[in-house]
Formats: sequence, C-alpha cells, structure tokens
Amino acid sequence: MKKKELTIATERQYSIEKEKFVPVSQYFGEDTFSHKVMKEKLPKDVFKKIIAAINEDTPLDEETANVVAHAMKEWALEKGATHFAHWFQPMTGITAEKHDAFVDPIAPGEVIERFSGKQLVQGEPDASSFPSGGIRATFEARGYTAWDISSPAFIKRNGISTTLCIPTVFISYTGQALDKKTPLLRSIRALNKSATAMLKLLGAKNVKKVYSNLGPEQEYFLIDMDYYYKRQDLVLSGRTVVGAPPAKGQELEDQYFGSIKERVSSFMHDAEEELFKLGIPAKTRHNEVAPSQYEIAPVYEEANLAIDHNQLVMETLRYVAKKHRLAALLHEKPFAKINGSGKHVNWSLSDNNGNNLLNPGTTPQDNIQFLVFLIATVRAVYKHADILRASVASYGNDHRLGANEAPPAIISVFLGEQLTQILECIEKGTVTKATNAEIIDLGISSLYQVSKDNTDRNRTSPFAFTGNKFEFRAVGSSQSISTQIIALNTIVAESIDELAEKIKAKNGNVNKAVFEVLKEEIKEIKPVLFNGDNYSKAWEEEAAKRGLPNEKTTPTALKALVTEKALSLFEKYEVLSRVELKSRQLIHLERYMKDMEIEIKCLHNICMNQIIPAAVSYQKKLAEAINATREALGSAAVVSSQVELLKKVMDLINNVYATDKEIRVRVEAACAVHDEQKKAEMLSAKVKPKMDEMREYVDALEGLVDDEIWPLPKFWEILFIN
Repeated sequence: MKKKELTIATERQYSIEKEKFVPVSQYFGEDTFSHKVMKEKLPKDVFKKIIAAINEDTPLDEETANVVAHAMKEWALEKGATHFAHWFQPMTGITAEKHDAFVDPIAPGEVIERFSGKQLVQGEPDASSFPSGGIRATFEARGYTAWDISSPAFIKRNGISTTLCIPTVFISYTGQALDKKTPLLRSIRALNKSATAMLKLLGAKNVKKVYSNLGPEQEYFLIDMDYYYKRQDLVLSGRTVVGAPPAKGQELEDQYFGSIKERVSSFMHDAEEELFKLGIPAKTRHNEVAPSQYEIAPVYEEANLAIDHNQLVMETLRYVAKKHRLAALLHEKPFAKINGSGKHVNWSLSDNNGNNLLNPGTTPQDNIQFLVFLIATVRAVYKHADILRASVASYGNDHRLGANEAPPAIISVFLGEQLTQILECIEKGTVTKATNAEIIDLGISSLYQVSKDNTDRNRTSPFAFTGNKFEFRAVGSSQSISTQIIALNTIVAESIDELAEKIKAKNGNVNKAVFEVLKEEIKEIKPVLFNGDNYSKAWEEEAAKRGLPNEKTTPTALKALVTEKALSLFEKYEVLSRVELKSRQLIHLERYMKDMEIEIKCLHNICMNQIIPAAVSYQKKLAEAINATREALGSAAVVSSQVELLKKVMDLINNVYATDKEIRVRVEAACAVHDEQKKAEMLSAKVKPKMDEMREYVDALEGLVDDEIWPLPKFWEILFIN
C-alpha cells in the first residue's frame, strides 16, 4: 500500500443505520419458526404432535407435515419470502442451499404459492459436486435432504432477497451420510441412550432424556476492505502467505478487553441485531488479544441448535462486515507471528429436568452423579485423545496449535487443584463405605462455588474443566464444531457404558460400587491429567513419558480415524459406518492438500507478479543511485553501505526465485504419489518448510524495499488502520 493511500481507511465514509429502536426482547427470534410461532400458527393437536416428535425423536406423519408446511409457508410469505431452501451442511465445512420458488403455475399466466408436506420433509439437490470421500462416483448425482425438525426453520435475508431456510440432513441415494448434521444427530442419540441408562442405574428419577449443550466462543479478525482486496492471499486463502510482523503487536497487552473502536462497535451492534432476529442468543463481545481481533460468544444451547447457530454466526459476521466495508477473517492464522483465532467450545450435559450433570451438587447423590460423569468424560478423553486430536485437524489449525497462543497437539485435561485433590482422595481409598457422611467429607459440595469463583482457568489446556462444563480449546475458528462434538459425544457415550458395566459387575450397594470403580479408573486415567503450563517444552517431554499422543500435523493426526479402534467405536454406536468414517478421513486429507495448493499458487503469483518486480525496481533504483554518486564524486564517493544494501536485495531476490522453483519441483514430486495419505504427508514434510523459508526471504525484502514501491499492504496498516 503506497503511503499516499494510507488515509483511505481512516477517512472511510459509510452509512450506519440502526434498524431496531426497541428492546431486544421485543424482536428476538422474529425470523424463526420457533415453538412460540408454531403454537400461534398451528392447531393445538398438530402443535402437540410436532413437540412430541421433537422430544421423542420420531418422524411426523404426512398429514401433520402438510399442516405444518402450510403454516410455515403462510408465515414466510408474511415475512416477504418468495423462495424456500433446504439448508444443509455438506462436508465442505460451510452450509449449502438450493432455492425453489413457492409459486406453481395453475393456468396460463396464473400462479399460486404452494408448499407441501413432501417439499418440507424431503428435497433432492444435486450431490455430484460435494465431497463424498469415494462414497459415490461423480456421475451419481442423486442426493437427498431431509427435514431436521429439532432445529427451527428461519428467514434468511440477502439484499432484497428473502428465503425460508429449513435445516436438513444430507444423505446419498444409498442412505449414507454426506453431511455433518446426520452423524451429529446420531451421536446425540447415542449419548442420550447411554447417559439416561447410567442415571437410572444411579437411582435418578423422572429422567427421560439427556442433552449435550454447547457454548462456542467465536474469534475473528476485522480488517478494512481496501486492504483485504489488495491481497490475493487473503481473498483466496483467508491467510497472508507473506508479510513481516509490525513493530508493535500485542506485547503491550492493550488490546484484550480494551475499549472497542466506534466502527467496530457499530459493526458488532449490526451483526447482533441480525443474530437476535434469528433467535441466536449472542451474549458477550469483546476485543481479543491480537490487534483487530475480536470475540462473540452466545448463551448455551442444545448441541444441534448451537452448531446450526454457529454456522449462522460465521455467515452473519462475513455478511454484515461487507456492509461496513470490513472483511471478517475466520482463518485460524491470518497473520504470521500474531495470535491466531480459535473457537473455544464449552460442552456440558443436562437432563430433561434442567439439571447440569457436570455441576457439583449439594447432596451426596448429586455428587456421586457428578463424579461419574466427570470421570466418564476424562476417561473418554484419555482413551481416545487421538480421535479428539483428529477432530480438530486442518491445514489452518496446524498453523495455530502449539504456537504459544493455543493448546499444543497433545490432548490433556485440566481439572484444577481442588478437584484433583478430591480424585486423589478417592484413589487412596478415603471413601470406603460410601456413606453420606464420607461423601460430604470429600468436600465436593463446596466445589461448585470454588470452581466457579476462585479457581483460575488454565488457558493453555486443550480440554479444561471450568466449574460445570469442559472447555475444548483446540478447535479452529473456521471449523464446523459438529466434527468435534460428534467425536466427543460418541467417546463419552462409550465411556459411560463401560463404567456402567463395571458398576453393575460389583453388585451390592450402588454407591459403594461406584467408588470402587472410580478408584480403579482414576488410577488408570491419571496420565491425561495436567494442571500446568501446556505451552512449555517440559510438558511435551513429560507427555511423551506418559505415552500421550503428540501428532503435530494434520496428515498424521487423521490416521486416528481409520484405526480399528475408531472404526469399531463409531460403528458400534451407529454414528458413522466404516465406509462413512473412512470417507471422512479421505475428505479431510483432500481438503488439507487443496488448502495448501491454493496457498502455494498464491505464494507463487505474489512473488513472481508483485514481490520480485517491486524488488527488482528497487534494485535498479539503488544501482542507479550508486552509479550517479560515483559519477558525481568520483574517488571521493563512499557507497559501501549502498552497495551492501544492493547486494542484500539481489541475494534475497535470487533466494525467492530459487525457492519458488524448488517448491514447484517438490509439489510435482508429491503429485506423482498416488496414495493420498503419503502425498499429504510428503506435502507437509517437504513443501511446507520451503514455503516458510520463502516467507522469510520475502519478509526480509519487505524490510529493505522502499515503502512507496512495496506492492502489498503491510501488517501495521492492516491491523492498526481501521
């Protein structure tokens, strides 16, 4: 960015319009076909049927579906909708939709708005161009969408267009999952079955259903649109492939929770208005650690709804940012040597009575229940740390994990000192008879207040217990959180079942049996517990001694999805068949390679078309200045510094060109490998280091070349002029 253009962003003129001038409570959810709307629009018997279907996970009959479809259509028409769309989540990680008009011809020159139960319940988009991981051939185009009645339909506005969107699953002609929602719903069902059975074993009454609840904290960057469109790497890959860090970054710690700038605050308000209309309970907003980095966090919701809402949050951030001439960056590492973005996913369990199963209680029975579900979760993480690591694996997240801003690739669990001491007491046999007095003496009843108010959160832990929930901090900011929750729900369901079998095998007093089993389990799972600094080199060495996996790259981490252990687990709980799970591993590998390929092409184009021409121009300018000085002063000319600078620029230009050539040779060699796993590993091991080397040369040139000649906006401009 040339200096004469630096004021563009600061002098930006754009219209700021506040749409709502009433309390949020008066318009919250106005664009969703919510329970409240259904109660108003549907006959009482139909409303009862659909609520029962949602609660009991059963399908609707055709007659009821027709009534619901008619009411939904009338409501959508009142909102100005002209089209409807089955809104689904294919394996691309984003959402997809095909719009169909409500109108149907009834006579020459005449139409009528129609929407049947069949159109509501099932759709048939072309499936040929979506990732399938080999489940079907490209020429086999048929795929089906099916209505997810547990997630409300909503109105989507885009410019002057208004569309009724119906959340759906997406399956192949043969019934295999082609999306992220189908296995998510299966995992929710599996966890519910296991958890309710455990609660009944422990003596709980009136428990009909158990839900996993989520609260995803979404991080993102906001930069001015001018700078965004001047960088093809940001536009095409979401990340800067070259660029030197600014003189000031985040070291003064003045960004985190700092005063929000006017332009950004206006954007946030605008985005939240859109989210509130969609019934998304956005609660918290603040500056994050890095300059121009922010966070939005919602109130907890049931997992399926929370995941749908997080997809809408990401879409809304991008859409609203454009209205403010900003670009919302969701990539995990948009800027090298600047903190990246994650998505801290808070996960808990609750029953249909509203009881949080990870909430330490005030009665002995509450605390037994709490300990069982706590240990079941920790046990699941210990047993399947490799699967959890694979669930967060992506090309973007590889840039972030373990970079002293995010947890390392080692999956460990933080419980805090007091809870750790309680588990140690159980392991040592403090509880022998499991009487009420003994359980109370453990101090669990006071744990809730301590955990909530006094125990510090370990920000370096990838999986931390934070009072009444676990916070999974390794998730990438651009990722669909369904992948991680599918894994977490399934491994916890298995762990609960295995604990239940061990408790039953003890016979006799259930409470005593529980503590006998917990004593055994705590001893086994201790290697995964760590309350210290996960960023330290010492922990990496200690984790290796404990036998914890530490897969630092996506290609190696993804191998965990196709082990016999993983294939058997997901098949047993009917979450993913062997074919479906293998296909997902292949899809993730292909996505890793495609993301890298895009960056390689961007890096090549930027270096050949922008960096080298600019550097050569500066080289010429230096050479001409040296010659002119010598010509003017003769032997009196002292140009050693200029000559040294010229030599540095020349060497760096040569290094950039040579490294680009070497990258292309290595890419060609990798592409000759036909095994996708080996190809991805080769790209990671051989090409990625060369890309990093190329960046060092380009960033060094940035520090030497005349600012008026340098062709790209620099980080200090992008991050501080907004």
